Amino acid sequence: MTIATTPISDAIGVEVTGYTTADFLNPGAPRDCHALLERHGVVVYREAHISDPDLVAFSRALGEVVVAGAGGHPDYPEISPVTLDPSRSALAGLRRSTIFWHTDGLTDQIPQKATLLTAREIADEGGDTEFANTYAALDALPADKRVELERYRVVHSVAASQLLLTPHPTPEQEAKWDRAPSREHPLVWQRRDGRKSLLIGATAGQIVGMDPARSRELLDEILDWATQPQFVLRHHWRVGDLVVWDNTGMLHRAIPYEPTSRRLMHRTTLVGEEAIA
Repeated sequence: MTIATTPISDAIGVEVTGYTTADFLNPGAPRDCHALLERHGVVVYREAHISDPDLVAFSRALGEVVVAGAGGHPDYPEISPVTLDPSRSALAGLRRSTIFWHTDGLTDQIPQKATLLTAREIADEGGDTEFANTYAALDALPADKRVELERYRVVHSVAASQLLLTPHPTPEQEAKWDRAPSREHPLVWQRRDGRKSLLIGATAGQIVGMDPARSRELLDEILDWATQPQFVLRHHWRVGDLVVWDNTGMLHRAIPYEPTSRRLMHRTTLVGEEAIA
């Protein structure tokens, strides 16, 4: 089958068709994926049906892979099952907060580089995944607004994201959230290569030194800007799809689906390579 690549929009996403699981083991596949990621932010391999061992091998060819730990796949420790079914994953209860826009790892100094997600079973309704390109969103802002945002620093925490789900937590819940690390980051992250992205989303709780009400207003305003339709890709899953995205520049979220759904994704994550500074 002929392999073809088709941009999904000017701002975000490219679809690759014609791939099979064996194609991911070709020497040029990781190079091609890296190039597409840098240009488009999200790479959709349609109905490639990559196997678990090939998913691990391809992930390793792209970079160092995070070992999943608790809730990981019993045979492949690099794979995390993503599901709301607690019989399939010990982390099922934590997946509820993924319906809010977020970037993984913003409570760390070095966020994960990229994520690979493949569909094993899909939801009857809902369960799409949306992505937003914060490189493009930042570039589209007026110059004076970009300069303003570059002055700010933001505290990211688990508590900020969990409050979206549980706005009136118990003291026990608050204590549990507060045990997780928080991290202060610039609102605009400039990389070694000069690219800039926005560090926003569910974990962004407070702009340092700003009145809390104004801080919340501004963070919401920036998030609304970055998630306008022209910066967003909504991926409607088919069984066998593999989606790879640049975790450092893309926001993502899951569209809600029934907790009883059989939806099951297998995910691998690449270790970050650059500290936020």
